[in-house]
Amino acid sequence: MDELVHYGVDDRIGVITLDSPDNRNALSVQLMGELHDHLKAAAGDRSVRGVLLTATGTVFCAGADLSAAAGAGTGPGSFADVLVTLRNYPKAVVARLNGHARGGGLGLVAAADIVVAPTNATFAFSEVRLGVAPAVIALPCLEAMTPRAVSRYMLTGEKFDAVDAARAGLVTVAVPPDEIEEKTAPLLDAIRATEPNAVAATRALLRDLPAMEVTEAYAHAERLSASLFASPEAAEGIAAFMDKRPPSWAEPGD
Repeated sequence: MDELVHYGVDDRIGVITLDSPDNRNALSVQLMGELHDHLKAAAGDRSVRGVLLTATGTVFCAGADLSAAAGAGTGPGSFADVLVTLRNYPKAVVARLNGHARGGGLGLVAAADIVVAPTNATFAFSEVRLGVAPAVIALPCLEAMTPRAVSRYMLTGEKFDAVDAARAGLVTVAVPPDEIEEKTAPLLDAIRATEPNAVAATRALLRDLPAMEVTEAYAHAERLSASLFASPEAAEGIAAFMDKRPPSWAEPGD
């Protein structure tokens, strides 16, 4: 059986590529399982600073594989498990879209930290036009998108473009298709210069603080800040700043 999701490491960036263009990178059981496995592999690789999620063909992800009775499912390798893995991920995730996204594909987009989309890409929560609801993907989309935008697009199923997706909070930046790699490269370079523990802590803050009561949130942030400032990584980062040199983790091949 041919692999539908490929994984490789490019200078400290784990590159995960959906490669099932014949069915528009639909969320088949095989694709979801391989995606989950590659995400876990990248998370466990200490040499990997961040993840780039992309795809082949003209569609980033068409959502559920309607030719199979897979559904969202639960448990290891299910789409819900993929999205939970992304939500709890310890590293920055950049999605570089190659084209359109529909249904569940928008869940992958929303679960990424940074999304670069070509201006010719379109998006749609097509579930309501198929007689179902965008149930599992509602969770990451509600976190990423503005309330008015998410209610409009989920309830109508209408198509919207990459510029509107950026206004809605689903996409970070929309760029001309021929500039997509050029605009993504500096983001990946910036991630290569980050310290892994600090990124994991920051990502957890972004996830957890909004759900906390204000006093609890400040107490949690204060404890975390004190812990990080006392770490050897902070000592190295501050020393490097004072010495006007790159910190040890920013050296190529680290």
